[in-house]
Amino acid sequence: MASESRQLPDNGLTTLDPMRIHAIPVSAALDDPGREYRASEPDVPLRCCLRKSLPGEPVWLFRYAPPAGKGPYAELGPVFTHVNCSTIPQFDNLPVELLNNTRILRSYNAAGQIHSGQTVEPGSFNSTIEELLNDPTVEQLQIRSLSHGCYLFGISRS
Repeated sequence: MASESRQLPDNGLTTLDPMRIHAIPVSAALDDPGREYRASEPDVPLRCCLRKSLPGEPVWLFRYAPPAGKGPYAELGPVFTHVNCSTIPQFDNLPVELLNNTRILRSYNAAGQIHSGQTVEPGSFNSTIEELLNDPTVEQLQIRSLSHGCYLFGISRS
């Protein structure tokens, strides 16, 4: 399945067709009895709306297992979401605010095994994601922090 690119006028990033961004719902925090409430934790990546937090925004810090990895590839790691999130991210547009730094991009096959992993520099996300989604053995992608390896969001074909 080939992807088609088109330039977006408002932010200069490309939308890839067909692509779907996977954010983490706030309700996922309620599944972790060890979740921590933070009245303010500025500048952390929020996985619910795919932007950085602002001062004074209450957030949850909790453990989350991204759905792509299965068996020995399943991982559990810390993530932040709002306590209450009213913003719904665009599910076909890469979140600019979380892609201003070098990131790790992992691809997974249908069995939940890691297909490949690489670091991606700002400005190279579109071409790397498009190339990986054009590979029929790739089922889902994960974007992760380079410094801590934390899961930021997932991408799949729509």
